[in-house]
Amino acid sequence: QVQLVESGGGLVQAGGSLRLSCVASTRTFSRYFMGWFRQAPGAEREFVSSIAWQGTTYYADSVKGRFTTSRDNAKNTIYLQMNDLKPEDTAVYYCAADLSSALIRSPVSWGQGTQVTVSS
Repeated sequence: QVQLVESGGGLVQAGGSLRLSCVASTRTFSRYFMGWFRQAPGAEREFVSSIAWQGTTYYADSVKGRFTTSRDNAKNTIYLQMNDLKPEDTAVYYCAADLSSALIRSPVSWGQGTQVTVSS
């Protein structure tokens, strides 16, 4: 089973930027659709973005135009570049892997999460 480790979270002011990374421990990284989710306090976990092995990306409406997902298959890593951050982006961000769904509807693995806090 693939193991995922996120990094890059932190505290940033509104309008600032952060880049999250997620490294996957697997020999078959290119088989996986990879995605980002987030969970704010008191809220359900929600889809943020995903990326297929060849680079096709999908985004939630709330982050379109501000967040960019990319992947480096040689490094078993995906990234989430977050620009123009807003206080409502504050959440724990999770990386996820899925073998069959581009929108990560049936993830086979989750990372431990990384906290992103945006101050106003």
